[in-house]
Order: sequence, then C-alpha cells, then structure tokens
Amino acid sequence: MTEKKISPSREALKLRARAKNKKPKFIRAESWKFDRFSLSWRKPRGLDNKIRRKIKGWPPGPSTGYKGPISARFLHPSGYREVIVFNVGDLSNIDINTQAARIAHTVGKRKRALIIAEAKNLNIKILNLKVSKETEEKTDEASEGEEPEAEAEEIKEVKKETKPKKKPIKKATKETKPKKGEKKQ
Repeated sequence: MTEKKISPSREALKLRARAKNKKPKFIRAESWKFDRFSLSWRKPRGLDNKIRRKIKGWPPGPSTGYKGPISARFLHPSGYREVIVFNVGDLSNIDINTQAARIAHTVGKRKRALIIAEAKNLNIKILNLKVSKETEEKTDEASEGEEPEAEAEEIKEVKKETKPKKKPIKKATKETKPKKGEKKQ
C-alpha cells in the first residue's frame, strides 16, 4: 500500500495553526477595568505599566517568542507562496507547484485581463482574482463574436443609469440672512 504524502506546505500550515492556538489573545492594559478602553491591543508605554514590564500575574504582551514557524511564514492560507505580478512576463518566473500569483493593485484593467488569460494558459493560480458576473458575461459574449461597438454602447447606457444625480446647492441670499443687530422673524 502506498501512503498519501502530505505536501510540505500543508504540514507547515498545520504547524502554524497549532502555534496560533497556543498564542494568547493580546488585550490592551486595563481594558477590563474601563469601558472607555477597547480590547484591541495598544502598546503600553508608561513607566509603571505592568504589562510592559512583564510582571507575573498580568496578561502577556506580544513578543518575538510568539512568532509562527519559519516554514509557514509568508504562506497564503491556500498553502502557496505569494508572488506579486506586475506584467505578463512576471508569470514565467512562477513555480506552479509552490507559488501563486497576486496581481499588483497598481495594474489596470487591460493588463490585468492579459495576465489572467496567460495565467489560465500556464495553470497558475491567481490569489486576488475577482471576477464579477458582468465581466464574465461580457467575456462570453465577446468570445461568441459580438460587435465591440454594440458592447461600448451598452457600457455607456449602464454608466448613464448608475450616475448619481446632483442635488442643487442652496445659496444664502441677503433676504434670508439677518443683518447685524436684527432679530430673525
């Protein structure tokens, strides 16, 4: 019988999950006493602060000892290492088995579409792939051979419909403003 081998990244993710379970929930000093303090962590900076001084009996503060395992650091929850992609050429440097692409946020729609198409051809996983129903339908229609002019007209119509109407700005006139020393009626 052959045993099913677990990939190294899966083992690293399990280690990271185990380490995360041991890590305490870090809370802000004195947040249990006062409602004005939220529970979210803030670094204690006072001279006498017990958490900063690591006094026994007080809640722990974050430190390097709570880091996750080295093998799991910088791993995406899917188990892949992230590689930021700026153009189609960057996809050639990605190892399909261990790495996944994340398209940089500065990349525009046109270049993003080219990157996605090339990644599909190379079987590369894209981590921040957000495909809306509208774009999916448009790509299907475009592949069927629809005229681009008709598509451009549809987009213009949608933009007109979704454009918010501007409210008129009321300007104060001399009649509505009371003069100095006068009372409003």
